[in-house]
Amino acid sequence: MPSEETPLLLKEHDLIFERFSPEKRKMLVAIVSWCGLIAFFSAGSFIPCIPQIAQDLNSTGEIISYAVSICVFAGAIGGLIGSKYAKFYGRRPCYIYHLPIMILGSLGTALSRTVPHLMAWRFVQAMGASPGISVGAGVIGDIYKLEERGTPYGSYFGIGLLGFALSPTISGITAHYWSWRAVHYSLAASGFGALVCIFFFFPETSHPNSRGIDEYRKAGKALPKWRPVILNPLSQLLMLRSPILLSMVYCFVFYHPLTVPLAYTIGKRYNIENEALVGLLILPLGVGNAVGAPMSGWISDQIVIYYKAKRGYWCPEDRLRACLYSAYLPITVLASALVTKYVDGTPGLALNMVLFFMNGIGVSAFFIL
Repeated sequence: MPSEETPLLLKEHDLIFERFSPEKRKMLVAIVSWCGLIAFFSAGSFIPCIPQIAQDLNSTGEIISYAVSICVFAGAIGGLIGSKYAKFYGRRPCYIYHLPIMILGSLGTALSRTVPHLMAWRFVQAMGASPGISVGAGVIGDIYKLEERGTPYGSYFGIGLLGFALSPTISGITAHYWSWRAVHYSLAASGFGALVCIFFFFPETSHPNSRGIDEYRKAGKALPKWRPVILNPLSQLLMLRSPILLSMVYCFVFYHPLTVPLAYTIGKRYNIENEALVGLLILPLGVGNAVGAPMSGWISDQIVIYYKAKRGYWCPEDRLRACLYSAYLPITVLASALVTKYVDGTPGLALNMVLFFMNGIGVSAFFIL
């Protein structure tokens, strides 16, 4: 009788992963990493521009900051929708339909003249960009064996998270010397480039006869001609009944509290008002992500290989052992708050940067695993 320790994949199933050559797989990882980078960059580029946007739209920083929450909410909804429909129709159609939405949202954000328009277009932008994160991880699962996935996952999320950290620096410099609108024009151009690569160089990676549409056709069901099949993306949230998955989601709480209010916490505390310099403050977090993500992927692969050789089979929980070194995460958030409150000048700023770096290393493990 099958149990939680029953092998999930048989050796014959490994033949599926030989459909693509190593060079082709690396190219596919590069393309989905580009899409993931756009999604992370879109999320992080807004933070240092908030004061300038508030001035440009005759508003306040507190109100414009709501766009960050809207972006996160839209990203969550878009990720659920993208992953659900990617499972049904395939990875390639998901990218082809979502990237134009992201491009339209970026152009709309750049052209916004009022706060309501800005909020609406940021929602559209995040909805279109968000599947680049969830679907990209699915692509890697399609093309790599289970004991090989950790390393490409690490590279994929490492590039994306580094982009998230570099985006405030790049967007801050762009906003300071040009305009915050130029950032979103650039995102639109990057999205168009990714769409061209998907259209011409990206095949469908889903395993043969594994999509929902394949099951529909086998069952003889008729597909709607003028609309997609209606699916419930919220049904995926039922997986959070697992205490393990719920605890990993909880760990993401320790990522955004340090970054979102940066201009009005560390920036104000240490008298940093230049958008470019505010963006540079997040750089240690991204460097930590870039170091931690590949390291976490490699460690998880080694753990899977070790326990598979020891037992003769693999368990899903094996990869979670690589998360144990991130148990210090709450300490970095609390320590940053205490340092900001009580340590003045350059020493306080330097200590915060060290804590940002450590936080980036720790959080990256949960993005990978």
